[in-house]
Amino acid sequence: MSETPAKPAHGHEPEAPLDVRERGAPLNGEPQFSDRRLFMQLLVFECAGDPAAMVSAVGASLRDAGVPSVIYEDANNPRGIAVLTWSEDPAHFVRAVRPHLAREGLTLRPEFTMLARTYSSGFESDLNFWLVDRPIKTVLNDAWNWAVWYPLRRKGAFNRLEPREQGAILREHGTIGHRYGSVDLAHDIRLACHGLDANDNEFVIGIIGRELYPLSHVVQSMRKTRQTAEFMEHMGPFFVGHAVWRNG
Repeated sequence: MSETPAKPAHGHEPEAPLDVRERGAPLNGEPQFSDRRLFMQLLVFECAGDPAAMVSAVGASLRDAGVPSVIYEDANNPRGIAVLTWSEDPAHFVRAVRPHLAREGLTLRPEFTMLARTYSSGFESDLNFWLVDRPIKTVLNDAWNWAVWYPLRRKGAFNRLEPREQGAILREHGTIGHRYGSVDLAHDIRLACHGLDANDNEFVIGIIGRELYPLSHVVQSMRKTRQTAEFMEHMGPFFVGHAVWRNG
């Protein structure tokens, strides 16, 4: 005589195992999954001495240590610089990056600190390229020296929308971004920072390109979307930088 399986407590069905993998579009009829993610960190500083000399010193130190990085001159602060680094291992920022930036003459501006990770939307045709390779190629492109980086937080009401409605709202943003990228005016990097941001922001956006004006223009165009007009709680502060050092 077979035994009847015990019913879960309180009449609830057993919960499915947690799946924290990233998911892309089906490839050859099979769904794509990946456990890879790229973490990116932007640290903004004020220099006590000559900013150009500090760029050279920090850049050489990071290069000699084999730390991939981009150094920006701060367009809104004549004594300001920013250092962008990245890794699939978040311990990299503490073990490999930190020793080169904890130096005399650099004062951190914590209100501009951004730490975030790549994520998938479920529609990526080449999942690992979008999660890892594309963001690196974008920031290391020698032709795209201008960058605007900023965090944002949406209103909680967005999370209560039906998935289909959320998808339509996000596609509106994606279509605008694709139009600018297809004509080489602006290229975006979309990162999630849930629980990684001191101010409880949810996302970090990087907009990279040849000229500064189109980067401003794409931000202006996004203001008309439903996501920004109805569901945006907060954006910024905005860091505007010009790349002067790259080590890939």
